[in-house]
Amino acid sequence: MVKQFITLCVCALMAVSAKADLMSDVGALQTGWAKAQYQLKDDPQEKAFLALIQQAKQATKTYPNAAEAWIWQGIIQSTYAGMASLFDQMDFVDGAKASLEKALKLDDKAMHGSAYTSIGVLYYKVPGWPLSFGDDDVAAKMLKKALTINPNGIDSNYFYADYLAEQDDYKQAKNFLLKAKAAPARPHRPIADEGRQREIAALLKTVNEELR
Repeated sequence: MVKQFITLCVCALMAVSAKADLMSDVGALQTGWAKAQYQLKDDPQEKAFLALIQQAKQATKTYPNAAEAWIWQGIIQSTYAGMASLFDQMDFVDGAKASLEKALKLDDKAMHGSAYTSIGVLYYKVPGWPLSFGDDDVAAKMLKKALTINPNGIDSNYFYADYLAEQDDYKQAKNFLLKAKAAPARPHRPIADEGRQREIAALLKTVNEELR
C-alpha cells in the first residue's frame, strides 16, 4: 500500500510539473507574440515572428496533446501570413488553419474558446473558393461559438465586431466594440491588452464615422 501511495504521489507531482512547464512555454509564446505584434515593425518584426513559429512548433512537439500550444502555433502562423510574401502567404494560412483545427479537436474550450475566434478570423479574412477556403457564413458560426464560451472577452468581442464592420453592419459592430472596450484586463497580458485597445479605438472611430 505504501509503495502504491508513493507511486501515485510521484505521478501526481510529475503531472503538476508537466502542466507548469506547458503554462510557462505557452506564456512565453503569448508574451513573444504581443511584443512582436505591438512593439516591433518591419524586418525586426518579421524575424521575431519567424523565430516564434519555430518556438511554437517545438511547443506542439513537446506537448502534442495540449490545445493551448496548437492555438498559439495557429495564431502565430496566421499573424505572420500577413507579412509573408504573396507566394508564401497561403502556406502559412493553411498551416494556421490546420493548427487551430487540431486545437479544436483536443479541447475547443481551451483559452476561453480562442481557437474558434482565431479560425473564424481566418474564414473572413482569406479569399473564398477557388483561391482559398474563405467563407463568411462559417466565420460567423465560429465567432459566435467563441462568444458563447467567452461572452465578455476582449478578443472574442473585438473580432466579431471587426467581422460585422466588414459586413457593413456598423450598428451591431459598435455594440460589440463597446463590449470589447469594457472587457476586464488580463493580468498576465498587459502588452496584448494595450495593443488591442488601440485597435478597438481605431475601429470604433471608423464605425462611428460610418454611422454619421
